[in-house]
Amino acid sequence: MLPTVLRDWWGFFIRLYVDKVGIFLDYENIHRTGHELFSQANLKKYESVVNPITLAETIIRKRKRPSILTGVHVFRGRPVPAFEHKSASANDRQASEWSKDSRVQLVRRDLKYEVDRKLGRFQAREKGIDVALAIALVESAILGKFDSVIVFSSDTDLLPAIELVYKRTKCHLEIACWKGARPLWFPELLQKAPRIYSPYCHFLGADDFNSCRDRPSN
Repeated sequence: MLPTVLRDWWGFFIRLYVDKVGIFLDYENIHRTGHELFSQANLKKYESVVNPITLAETIIRKRKRPSILTGVHVFRGRPVPAFEHKSASANDRQASEWSKDSRVQLVRRDLKYEVDRKLGRFQAREKGIDVALAIALVESAILGKFDSVIVFSSDTDLLPAIELVYKRTKCHLEIACWKGARPLWFPELLQKAPRIYSPYCHFLGADDFNSCRDRPSN
């Protein structure tokens, strides 16, 4: 009987006092920007892959309010094997490893390849990742999946979805970015005098970047 009582009490405590937090990661934006800002000169881009679970847990520890990480939503492009066999294999291995954590929801879309005539080779770019993140963010807020959501990105294409969740739902929203990158603060509030920096932003620095590197998968 006692274990059941304790479980009931703990469940009530969690619901009342602890935020259930979902973190939404614009993975390539995070990876590319972190590499540009913090990587040592001899560190190749594929060696600076970050572990999304470690990154999400790092953000959670920075929150002032008691929090439990219940969702890590990762949005990432996937190289096509016909064009980038080695990169596609590494991407698949990382996805398999990260997905072992039940909190992780991984959305991947094949990269699109276009011919760069000046360089004489194919150029890859993501297609639909920001839209997928925006839809999942809004859906999670409307359905009440989390008490709070945190979006880690510097991609301004996500601002409409962030504004909708912040202004039109009950879900509390925060943002995160690397120190030295552009936070997704609302432009109209930055134009006020004095400036208003909203939503609240978690800034992560070089130490955070290095501690979150996914070294086992390099």
